[in-house]
Amino acid sequence: MVNQYCVDQERLHLRADSGGEAPLYLYSDPQARYVLYTESLPALLADARVTKPLLICDEGMSFLLQSGVVPQPKTVYRQVYVLGIGDQVVLSTQAGRVVMTFSQQFDFLHRHRAQADECIPDAEAILQRLTQATMARLKPNRNSYLFHSAGKDSNTLALAFAEAGLQDQITLISHQSKGDKDESRMSQAIAQRLGFSHRILHESDQIKPLQQQAIIAHFERAPLPCVDNVSLAYPLYVEQMPELMGSNLIDGMGNDAYIGHVPGRAEYRRQSYAGLLKHLRPLVRYARSESLFHVAGRTQAEWTGMTGFSYRDAVRIYPACLDVAPYWQSIDAQNQLDYFDLRAAIRGKIIDAEIFTRKVRNFADAVSANLILPWANASVAEYVSRLPECYLFDRKQLKNKLLLRDLLKQRIGLDSDAIGKMGFNYDSRSIVLQNWSWIQHEINHCRLWHGAAMPTLLMRLRRRMDGRGWGAAVSGRLIYRLFLISMWHNYNIYLS
Repeated sequence: MVNQYCVDQERLHLRADSGGEAPLYLYSDPQARYVLYTESLPALLADARVTKPLLICDEGMSFLLQSGVVPQPKTVYRQVYVLGIGDQVVLSTQAGRVVMTFSQQFDFLHRHRAQADECIPDAEAILQRLTQATMARLKPNRNSYLFHSAGKDSNTLALAFAEAGLQDQITLISHQSKGDKDESRMSQAIAQRLGFSHRILHESDQIKPLQQQAIIAHFERAPLPCVDNVSLAYPLYVEQMPELMGSNLIDGMGNDAYIGHVPGRAEYRRQSYAGLLKHLRPLVRYARSESLFHVAGRTQAEWTGMTGFSYRDAVRIYPACLDVAPYWQSIDAQNQLDYFDLRAAIRGKIIDAEIFTRKVRNFADAVSANLILPWANASVAEYVSRLPECYLFDRKQLKNKLLLRDLLKQRIGLDSDAIGKMGFNYDSRSIVLQNWSWIQHEINHCRLWHGAAMPTLLMRLRRRMDGRGWGAAVSGRLIYRLFLISMWHNYNIYLS
């Protein structure tokens, strides 16, 4: 349902749910006569009161190019906004126009947690809350699938469902990655141990014509652009499993913002230099995107996971581009948080929500699936976020999700310490190399870009891919990112 606030109505205060399970989307009429709001982005954008085609927001596109993500409440569309964790807006009428006043209050800070002697975590309570959050969202008479890996989040969900006796209602599915980071066989073994059916989904390097059509169909209906490296894997899943369309899709993302967002050792070391290197930013903005010098002037906020083009390259291909550095510098200037809290407030709230989770939201919207994020449920988030820090993570060892590690080792014999960090790997470099003609065509024919500058930048990055080292890898990722944005802009129905 799409709700409406009109001029001269009583002041209205809106906020998203505390765990980020259901963001709130808003559309502001260009003449400021009304604001529409709903939890369904496709429903909002399809509403007849929304002027179409939608127009690109230069500020939003500037963030997407340089940071890889648009911080809430902004989006890449003019007049379209999103409220995530901690976001609020007050709608009021001033001088005959609707005014939107946004604010933020991130509550998942470590000072709000209980002390070690005040609370002992109840694993059964967590498992039950996860199951309840899932069952409350399941739509009947649909296939139900859990995206499963060797990781702690999806396995805690699988354990919760197994102990609730849901083996005959939910199928586990996993992605088969290349190399030693593949988790699919381990996922399959865990599924068998817990009594679930299991399916393995495969990568495709060389995209065939029918697969191209599946990708185009995805970008036609994906409401927002997303530069997550795994984005292209999802439309190709439907080629292998058409029954994913219209299904219940359960995903284990959504808890890092409140469970303890622990950095890797390299990131933790580098972010400490941000205060010393910030004075390089005026020079860094003119560096090449694939240059190691480009990353030298990152702020602490950006070290949590922001990547993208330098301002110099971004403004060449998108002349209306703004320099986003002042935004992130202002966050650093105001920041009174330790790095763990800052990482939760930036990576957990912004990057996780608008890159990692957004790719799954886009996929669910594109195939009319019902996405369920049990870890993002308010009841789960409010319980876990108040637990004492000592049960959740270790600052010295940089070790996260201690409670889940112990639970999974005891209940299903999964030793997360021995497995180490695996993650969801996708060979986007091979996609670029093996589908170069198609990728080059889609990028160069995208009307979003400055026609004269894009072919030059694209070929520079492609030549750098043939080299070695950090710059070669970054060049491939930037080309892939341009392809994802270009495909969205070329085919999206809301821009037609």
